[in-house]
Amino acid sequence: MAVNESVDILNSAYLAVEYIDSFLPDNPLQQPFKNAWNYMLDNYTKFQIATWGSLIVHELSYFLLCLPGFIFQFIPYMQKYKIQQDKPETWEKQWKCLKTLLFNHFCIQLPLICGTYYFTEYFNIPYDWERMPRWYMLLAQCFGCAVIEDAWHYFLHRLLHHKRIYKYIHKVHHEFISPFGMQAEYAHPLETLILGTGFFIGIIVFCNHMILLWAWVICRLMETIDVHSGYDIPLNPLHLVPFYAGARFHDFHHMNFIGNYASTFTWWDRIFRTDYQYVSYQEKEKNQELLTEKKSN
Repeated sequence: MAVNESVDILNSAYLAVEYIDSFLPDNPLQQPFKNAWNYMLDNYTKFQIATWGSLIVHELSYFLLCLPGFIFQFIPYMQKYKIQQDKPETWEKQWKCLKTLLFNHFCIQLPLICGTYYFTEYFNIPYDWERMPRWYMLLAQCFGCAVIEDAWHYFLHRLLHHKRIYKYIHKVHHEFISPFGMQAEYAHPLETLILGTGFFIGIIVFCNHMILLWAWVICRLMETIDVHSGYDIPLNPLHLVPFYAGARFHDFHHMNFIGNYASTFTWWDRIFRTDYQYVSYQEKEKNQELLTEKKSN
């Protein structure tokens, strides 16, 4: 009975969004995107699209999303938004990070990406334009992938902090107490595989078109680079996402090492009270700000 009611609610929500979408003006980018997509299908094989296309999407998205944070370190005005202002980025740390990052991308992640074509063939995932889901379905699917990945990340990340195994795997990621965007995928190869598994679970559950693979890659990178950026930028559109953790939440994890284990949302840490140190820290900061204001007045 409860399942039927949930299905009815979801169907009603889908119809409501579809009705609203019918009143929205045509997207001026839709036709150029359609032409580009069909050109890709006409000129490249499915293997090339799934393998090299996915690699290009990942690499371009990763480094383009890292670029704003990299530029911020050279802009004095942006330093007021840096969370740990006493720990600036250094060229030495960034170069070390980049070398490990490239190794992980091409020696660990690329072999996994090579399996994308066989995954789409096994599950009969379509590539054609006609069966591409609408934008609101893609958003809903990406959100579902994020919920699944967040749950996986919370429990496996917390396990990697266990004192018996922390120094062997997860300690690599914590070499940087003050994180920066490029450090998002700086990790031990085993950690890349263990925590990266959560990325693929949502794909297995929701994937009904090749475009979801790429959309979810971009969404996931956008989130993880943001929370590792080290900057709490006002008017960040990601803060509109319900229960979004954000940069301050994860920055505290790097600074404190304990608590705030989730990747995207705050609910698992709230449920298991692994955010209590962060909550206390926030209260102390607020009290200090109030005292500073009183003294200045």
